[in-house]
Amino acid sequence: MGKRTGTRTLTFSRGPRITSRYTLVGPWEGKGPYALDFHEILPDDSLGQKTAEKTERLMLEKAISKVLEQHGTSIHDVHFLIAGDLLNQITTSSLAASTHAVPFIGIYGACSTFAEALGLGAVLLEGEFAQQVLIGTASHYQTAERQFRYPIELNVQHLRTNQVTVTGAAAAILSFAERGPRITHATFGTVVDMGLKDPHDMGSAMAPAAFRTIKEHLADTGRTLEDYDLILTGDLGKQGSKMLRLLMEREQIKGLERLQDGGSQIFGPHQPVGAGGSGAACVAVMTLGYVLNRLEAAQVKRVLIVATGALLSALTVLQGESIPCIAHAIALEQ
Repeated sequence: MGKRTGTRTLTFSRGPRITSRYTLVGPWEGKGPYALDFHEILPDDSLGQKTAEKTERLMLEKAISKVLEQHGTSIHDVHFLIAGDLLNQITTSSLAASTHAVPFIGIYGACSTFAEALGLGAVLLEGEFAQQVLIGTASHYQTAERQFRYPIELNVQHLRTNQVTVTGAAAAILSFAERGPRITHATFGTVVDMGLKDPHDMGSAMAPAAFRTIKEHLADTGRTLEDYDLILTGDLGKQGSKMLRLLMEREQIKGLERLQDGGSQIFGPHQPVGAGGSGAACVAVMTLGYVLNRLEAAQVKRVLIVATGALLSALTVLQGESIPCIAHAIALEQ
């Protein structure tokens, strides 16, 4: 059975696996360097819906139906659905879940939601509370802009430290089937608030949370960065990734060449996206697409996913509150 390792990390000995996955992204993401790693690139970012919120819900519903189809299973054989998104009261996930008669666990971790769902799903499997768990998340550029910044119709010019919310959705089935990478460890992070208040530079605000979770994971497991072939953070973007490296260099941590960031990489240098990508879907599609493809091809054998989230709301920002942040780490092995 699983056990607690150190102070923050859970070790899963029974071998819960990501046994099926599906990723879909918008047309802008489909023009980036990892287009071939995604299962589907949408022809447009509306899908014929009247609002972007309805489009986001449809994307998540589509990812869920496709992953069930690929797994050859029915929603009635799934014991739990764990999902979350960026919108108020996680409405995208709740509305998508309303179409499925399965116990629903709605979570909010901002851009760290996917890793949180992976860890919680592994806990349910390891504890023998479930045999199949379905997880999912989605985000849309227009819905996030409207909620956290400005309606896109205003054409407000972004700063270079701004990140662009990824339009996309991802879903996965976790089970004990004999395929897919194993989830071996989960380090659930603590909330870190360094007093930063700029919602246009969330990467810098989240970097200390990623730093703390990585340090706690390494201390708990007795590992170093060099024990991993790849460490994928998300979504620090270019600015946050720079801050994370500075924090790690200050403590002389080795293996920084293994660090990559989903937000920094999902878009290409030819795309005007400021500091890169963000959003609940960003690290999800990069993990289930880019990372798992490389695990399956044996290009990497052991990976650490460190998903970060800025736990702000539009209201607290207007009230001058600082931005609390979180990071969760999930270790995967082929």
